[in-house]
Amino acid sequence: MALAALATAADCEARGLTIDPAELAVMGTYLDVASAAVREAAGVPISQTTSTITLEGGTSPYLQLPGPPVTAVAAVTVDGQAVTDWKLRSGSLYRPCGWGWDAEVSVTYTHGLPTVPADLVDLVCRIAAAALLAYRSADGGEGLAAKDVRSERIGDYSVQYGDDGRITEMELPQYLREQLAARFGGGLSLLRSR
Repeated sequence: MALAALATAADCEARGLTIDPAELAVMGTYLDVASAAVREAAGVPISQTTSTITLEGGTSPYLQLPGPPVTAVAAVTVDGQAVTDWKLRSGSLYRPCGWGWDAEVSVTYTHGLPTVPADLVDLVCRIAAAALLAYRSADGGEGLAAKDVRSERIGDYSVQYGDDGRITEMELPQYLREQLAARFGGGLSLLRSR
């Protein structure tokens, strides 16, 4: 099941963006893509969801669950066998006897924030608004093509494009990716999901 966008068209309009009714579908796409970019940089879903993940066990009694905050654990299996001798402690599953060195631990749990923080709603709105502006800049969507014109000359026509490494408005700069990963722990990229 796909997660809902971290912001809505109404959130964008509340920030002063005017969206024509004919643009609502494309704006929805931009909000979805911007949300995916922010989630990917954070390494977690951010908004509350229920996931089933598979982690490698170990001899430690603690098994850290990604995507904080963890609010509930519905089921835990070790190598396919249900176990109930665990406790949820500070986002980790605690089991006194450990999890088994080569064991596969499958966990179904609810995690993430019940409400998306205002700064992330604003970030997603700004990214989507930049894409909408590019879309509006030329008929037929040509404005979406990456163009970073640094200089242009008319006599013996010449144009120089910059190379800041960005292809689209949806790409987050490295400093922002690092901030999001630090803020949210950036852990889901290390998991196998089933």
